[in-house]
Amino acid sequence: MLTDAVASVASVASVANVALAVDPVPWARSQMAFTLAFHIILVPLGVSWSVMALIANYRGIKHRDADAMLLAQRWSKYMAVTFAVGAVTGTVLSFEFGLLWPKFMGQWGAAFGVPFAFEGIFFFTEAVFISIYIFGWRRLKPWTHFWTGIPIAVAGVFGSISVVAANAWMNAPEGVTLDSTGKVVDVDPIGVIFNSAMPLMAAHMVVAAYLVGGFLVASVYATGMLRGRRDRYHRVAFLIAFSVAAIATPVQMGVGDALARWVFIEQPGKFASIELVPETSTDVPEVLFGHLNPDYQVVGGIKIPGLASILSDPGTGTATSIQGLNTIPVADRPTTTEVNVTHLAWDIMVGLGTLLFLLTLWYWASWIFRRDMPRSKWFLRAAASAGVLSVITLEAGWTVSEVGRQPWIVYEKMKVVDAATANTGIWVTFVGVTILYLGLGVTTILVLRMMSRRFRRGDGAGDEEVPYGPSEEPSLSGEEGALLGDEPARPSEEPVG
Repeated sequence: MLTDAVASVASVASVANVALAVDPVPWARSQMAFTLAFHIILVPLGVSWSVMALIANYRGIKHRDADAMLLAQRWSKYMAVTFAVGAVTGTVLSFEFGLLWPKFMGQWGAAFGVPFAFEGIFFFTEAVFISIYIFGWRRLKPWTHFWTGIPIAVAGVFGSISVVAANAWMNAPEGVTLDSTGKVVDVDPIGVIFNSAMPLMAAHMVVAAYLVGGFLVASVYATGMLRGRRDRYHRVAFLIAFSVAAIATPVQMGVGDALARWVFIEQPGKFASIELVPETSTDVPEVLFGHLNPDYQVVGGIKIPGLASILSDPGTGTATSIQGLNTIPVADRPTTTEVNVTHLAWDIMVGLGTLLFLLTLWYWASWIFRRDMPRSKWFLRAAASAGVLSVITLEAGWTVSEVGRQPWIVYEKMKVVDAATANTGIWVTFVGVTILYLGLGVTTILVLRMMSRRFRRGDGAGDEEVPYGPSEEPSLSGEEGALLGDEPARPSEEPVG
């Protein structure tokens, strides 16, 4: 009997070991992808919300605008919440580099860590001045308080640039000297940070932050206006946030085009995945929503003759040759699944980005010809959906960047499979982190909604009397009045469509 019991325990232990002993690479990839996808939503708010709050703050002081001042105070409180959540998710990501990719950090940590050292400085600067800005609402003079918010915006931008510089280095590993065994023996910090991919990738991310942050915040107020909250407060909030996004969107189109050309020249394998090009050729069509089958043939989709070649290099047009996936050694070639994911993400990013661009054209055309924002419910419905659509566009862009680089974690220097942990129980941390992040996400949304309801009821701390705000209703005139509608300061109802 004892022998049978021992055999049973051994059998159970063997089954458990088999269950736990899984390939760690897919789990490491999945955990990193999930946590990055979650954290990246908070980055645009961290970068752009401070700027929008400062615009409202400036208007409140300069033009004695009670609505703008109240808006700045409330936005600073929302900003503090999202910054705190971003700090948590960002900290988890920093631990994951060591947990999930120890071989990568062991080989390249001396170079990869350089941009993050600067990111830490900017992060702490941002945290300190957020505290001062919020604490100073009732304790500092108006303009003194306003200027304490400027470092928040500056640190947010440079913190993002620092992180993107690290990611850009993975795409263009420069500034390092290797010995005969491939070990890093010397690091040039300037070369690492200012690698050839950094300028365009950093610009693309920073502009995206203003685009996504503006659309996200504007979508909340567009939804409120559709629900009947048509007071001037909502109008001012919408105009500030949407104008920021409407300025960033056309800029992003230009930056994105320049970055795509850089990829065409420097990362032809990624570009072949983006454009779904199995074999090197000229007069390459632009394929919309097609895919590559296991035989490396393009199947389905809509083909626009010659457009991929034309967009790659307008100077040579359809004669532009695009390197195909067949030129990449089989051992270094992305899988068909990775190619298809990259191509689909590209289509989503470009497609939704174009729709958002058209929405901003509608907005600017209305200002040019009518000196007013569009008032139709269709515009407000589109603006209300723009927040979610911009987030999807952002996620799709990062998918293109990261999946498109496969199988490399450091482009043409180290593969993902060679960088990952060998811990076969890593799936446990994936489950734990997923539960943690889902709980954190739900809690964040509930807290923000609770704050919003309190503000609408008028029982938010000190919101009835705006800090150092005007004691009488503001009256605007001229250009400023035209931009914000220049109705009396806070009418109970304002028709918008």
